[in-house]
Amino acid sequence: MNNIFLLQVLLIIINGISLTTFGIDKLKSKQGGWRIPESKLLLIAFLGPFGAYIGMLFFRHKTRKLKFLLVPIFLLIQAFLIMYFYFVG
Repeated sequence: MNNIFLLQVLLIIINGISLTTFGIDKLKSKQGGWRIPESKLLLIAFLGPFGAYIGMLFFRHKTRKLKFLLVPIFLLIQAFLIMYFYFVG
């Protein structure tokens, strides 16, 4: 297996976890249960911004919080890194 394939698999897994985490936090907010701290959500969004952004839009979660405007920036950074490693590396 080559490194690009492993990177793709890793990114899919991380972004899936990110999407799931945003969905779980939204569900818990509706049920009044424990919540995932925003600092952890932002860390997960940094690692898996595609999943986090989809989760924000799909679940309508954290879209009004100013600090979560970082998620699209994380997404752009990751997209540029992916393109760089795909074309250069």
